[in-house]
Amino acid sequence: MGHLKLKPEIEVSVIIVNWDGRHHLEECLNALAGQTFRGFETILIDNGSQDGSVSWVRQYFPWVRVIVLPENTGFCYANNLGYALSKGRFIALLNNDTKVEPDWLFSLYNQIKKDERIGICASRIVCYDNPNILDAAGDGYDFSGVGFRRGHGENTNLFRHCEVVFGACAAAAIYRKSMLKEIGFFDENFFAIGEDIDLCFRAKIAGYQCVYVPKAVVYHKISQTIGVESDFQIYQSRRNVEYVYLKNMPLPLILLTLPMHMLYNLLTFFQALTEGRPLVFLKAKWNFLINFKKVCKKRKEIQAQRKVSLKELLSSFSKNYLIKRSKLEMVSNRFSADKR
Repeated sequence: MGHLKLKPEIEVSVIIVNWDGRHHLEECLNALAGQTFRGFETILIDNGSQDGSVSWVRQYFPWVRVIVLPENTGFCYANNLGYALSKGRFIALLNNDTKVEPDWLFSLYNQIKKDERIGICASRIVCYDNPNILDAAGDGYDFSGVGFRRGHGENTNLFRHCEVVFGACAAAAIYRKSMLKEIGFFDENFFAIGEDIDLCFRAKIAGYQCVYVPKAVVYHKISQTIGVESDFQIYQSRRNVEYVYLKNMPLPLILLTLPMHMLYNLLTFFQALTEGRPLVFLKAKWNFLINFKKVCKKRKEIQAQRKVSLKELLSSFSKNYLIKRSKLEMVSNRFSADKR
C-alpha cells in the first residue's frame, strides 16, 4: 500500500488538507501513487484530526510529508501553509475525498506549462457515486456577482473540450507559483467556501487565464466534510459571496451589476426563510458589514493591480445563471459546500 517512486526533480507540490478524513485517504493517496507523472511531492496538512489520520498516513504512505496542526484552522490557512512549505514550481490542490485518474496530474501540468499567461488549470470533476454526472467543469462567475460550478449536474458527455474559463474549483486544481507570489494565495478571512473563486477573480484581474482541462479527471465524494446546506455552509457562503464581490468587482461594474446582485440576495434570503434559518443568513451579512473596512482595504490593493479592461472582464461573466437556476434551491450558487 502507498508505494511511490518519484523523480528527484519536483515540479509540482500536491497539497491535501485533511480533517478527520482517515476513511477517505487510502483511496485518495493510492490514486496519487498511481500517477503517470512523477515529478511531484505530496504535502498533507492535518487540521487537528482525532481519527488517527496522522499516524496511519505516516505508517502506510511514508512518501507523504505530513504537517500536523493542533486544531482545525480552516481550508484557507492550511493550504497557505502547504504553499509556504512547497518546493514545486506549481501548486496542485486536491481534496481528501477524491480519487484521480492516472493522467490527472500530467494533464494539468502539461497544460499549465504551455503558456506563462496560464495561471490556473481546472480539472474535470465528476460525481464519485454517479460517474455519468458532472460536479464541475471549471468555475463561472455570473453577472449577478455569484460564482458557480460549470456543468454541475449535467451529463459527462458534455464539456469535453479544453477551453478558457473564469476559474477552477479548489477541490482539484493547479496554480502557477509565480502568479501566487504576485497576487497572493487564499484570503484567510474566508476560512472556507468561496476562497477559490476569489483567487481566480484576482488572477483574472492581474491578467492571467484559467484553462479547463477535460483530460484531468477527478471523482469527488460531494459534501463529505462540511455537509450540504448546514448552518455553517449557509453562513460561510452568504458572507463570502459579498467578500468576493466587493474585493474584486471594479466600481463601474458594481454600478452595472448591483441590481442583479441584490436580486440574488433577495432570492437567497427567501430561501433561508423557507428553510427556517433566516438568522443564519442575517448573521452572515452582518459579519460582512463589520469587516467592510478591511475588505475595502484589500479591494484598493487589488484594483490597483488591474491589467484587464472592463470590457474584457465583463465579457468573462455569465449572463443567465439566475435565469437558468430558477428553482430557489439551485440559486444557492457554487459557493455551496458541495465542493468539499
